[in-house]
Amino acid sequence: MKHLFRRIFDAVKRWLAGLSFRTGVIILTSCLVFYILSFAQMLLPISPAAKGILWVVLFGMAKTTQYVGLAIVGVEGWRRIKSYFKRDKSAQKD
Repeated sequence: MKHLFRRIFDAVKRWLAGLSFRTGVIILTSCLVFYILSFAQMLLPISPAAKGILWVVLFGMAKTTQYVGLAIVGVEGWRRIKSYFKRDKSAQKD
């Protein structure tokens, strides 16, 4: 059983790594949206139980999209994203 889960996990990981860098960036952007929504929904005039359920679902989606996005872009893609923001900040200082 453990071997089956490992094979499925490896197949999903290979499939995600095969997606484009742009797709990974889009998914990471949706991660930010889910994080914002998970806390912004607390302002809605609904019951505390509904707020709790919404928070769990939205925060779970944020974490899922975060890990999927990072799996898609990979280590080199993450360095590319970080260097983009570092370069942008250094250009503003000049």
